[in-house]
Amino acid sequence: MAIVMDGVALRNRVLDALRVRVEKMARQPKLVAILVGDDPASQIYVRNKEKFAAAAGIATDVVRMHGDTDTNTIITKIHELNMDDSVTAILVQLPLPAHIDTHAVINAVDAAKDVDGFTDENIGRMYGAGRGFIVPCTPRGILALLDEYKIDVAGKNAVIIGRSNIVGRPMAQMLLARNATVTICHSRTPNIAEFTRCADIVVAATGKMTITGDMLKSGAVFIDVGMQRDENGKLHGDGDFESVSAVASYITPTPGGTGPMTIAGLMMNTVELAEK
Repeated sequence: MAIVMDGVALRNRVLDALRVRVEKMARQPKLVAILVGDDPASQIYVRNKEKFAAAAGIATDVVRMHGDTDTNTIITKIHELNMDDSVTAILVQLPLPAHIDTHAVINAVDAAKDVDGFTDENIGRMYGAGRGFIVPCTPRGILALLDEYKIDVAGKNAVIIGRSNIVGRPMAQMLLARNATVTICHSRTPNIAEFTRCADIVVAATGKMTITGDMLKSGAVFIDVGMQRDENGKLHGDGDFESVSAVASYITPTPGGTGPMTIAGLMMNTVELAEK
């Protein structure tokens, strides 16, 4: 039976450690979130970020804009925040409304305040093995979880299911940087099980498919980033927890696994940007 990796407990320890660092800083870090529209899920995410930032001693502010706000108006506000020395980190809550140029908005953020690591400059630094970049929060949180459970990825076969710029692609690069052998699977990959059955580590981040225990090799580490709701409204991940946990050596639960560690990654990035 797999060991269940406790993201909540680790997140709380991370926040406690960050609060100690913040108390020693000359100025308090300040995270500003930009929220466009009234998407209920986005509003919940932003409230949670405010809550956990406070636990780490980080100041927060939320810039709320109507859903019909145009791209140039958002970019103008971001430029104001870039120039505000009291603001150390900027977060654009995604997804933005369909009429907004998301790429232009994200890249309006100063790379030195890009807490999500989504700007072209920070992505380029990551893929170029540069120094001083901020990496996306979910992959960073996942690596912290692997470290907590002393799971060494060097020389291991890792399969990432999903190729988003938020999780899949940066996760692959970060595992590669730790000397894993990485394969990315996605919606056009035929027979994904052929790849997952050879993997020592599987990171599932689709939100659309179900991974079952017979798709994994015995002793694999299963990191579940996906979030889905069943017909009864119950939240679950990309993995069938019961069958996967019978085969895997370690597994993250949903909720309580990678979600809390995404918050931990965000707060670690916020503090590091302020320290720089």
